Amino acid sequence: MTNTTANPPSGRQKPEKANLSNEAKSPVNSGLSSDQLISFYRDMIRIRRFEERSLRAYQQGKIAGFLHLYIGQESIAVGCVSLMGENDHIITAYRDHGHALAVGMGMDECMAELYGKATGCSKGKGGSMHYFDPAKRYWGGHGIVGGQTPLGAGLAYALKYKEIEGCALCFLGDGAINQGAFHESLNLAALWDLPVVYIVENNGYSMGTSQERSSVHPDAGIAARAEGYKMNWAHINGESIFDVREGVISAMELAKSESKPSLLEIHTYRYQGHSIADANHKKYRTKEEIEDYRKNHDPIVLYRNYLIEAKILDENSTKEIDQAAKAEAEASAQFAEESPFPPESDILKDVYWEEDNPEKKTSSGRIFFND
Repeated sequence: MTNTTANPPSGRQKPEKANLSNEAKSPVNSGLSSDQLISFYRDMIRIRRFEERSLRAYQQGKIAGFLHLYIGQESIAVGCVSLMGENDHIITAYRDHGHALAVGMGMDECMAELYGKATGCSKGKGGSMHYFDPAKRYWGGHGIVGGQTPLGAGLAYALKYKEIEGCALCFLGDGAINQGAFHESLNLAALWDLPVVYIVENNGYSMGTSQERSSVHPDAGIAARAEGYKMNWAHINGESIFDVREGVISAMELAKSESKPSLLEIHTYRYQGHSIADANHKKYRTKEEIEDYRKNHDPIVLYRNYLIEAKILDENSTKEIDQAAKAEAEASAQFAEESPFPPESDILKDVYWEEDNPEKKTSSGRIFFND
């Protein structure tokens, strides 16, 4: 992690290949047990196999609407969530499946949500973009680009107001950095000293336009925009779960000890399109580029190689973990297939809390759908 970087190349900003053996020696990583290291690998594999199974379900016509896959970015969600304590909160955009599984949501409820079934985590009403589980301090999946960034500031404000030592991790994509709400959020976070960590998962192409064609930023990259708000910032190599943990823990500690916000730019890559509806994702980038990332920069491949070289896992145990994840994903699809759709009578539920809890209603006036 650093607050300076060389002038980024045109188009895709590819990080240097990670050296996990060295990064594993940093203070936040060196004390990890073998069980913890294996659990990180298991979580990353589970995310990928879930996403691959959901892609197949979409292609079979089982899933409607949007589907934004997290394939290639698994180390970020798992690395960040591994650092969260009991008073830390997380909120993200619509590429939200990885974060949901990382915080401990089950494949069944997540897959059922994609199918629009009543057993889904949002009762089948949210779909791919709106996973939600407040019991795990996971405040969604949000479909409006940048719309979660003011909410991230709000979570941090609540922590500070209640004098709770914690922080809010607010994720966004590189395409959201030009939204007005994002800049308003940075301004308030810096002005009020809010314990929020904004994490840009920079996969290089927003919805399909390379960064050089869409965003003007300092030579030091997107994160350096934080200079305009006198805010801490840093770059992180997202292909290494160890670098993710090392970079993010520093920002979280700053948030908790000094109530100061940060803007982190984590360089990563997505192999699929912006969503499954992105039919041009192999046209605005080359086949060679995609293959290079799969071969040389895939976070799961790099981490698996590290674990084998460190003799924490062997080839057979990695295959067992992989097979278990595939079986779990397949079972979740079966669960979703067999689950019921929400009844028509539920269509107006979960819209306004007071309407679902009339005995605790304090406001007055008419609700439009009751007229």
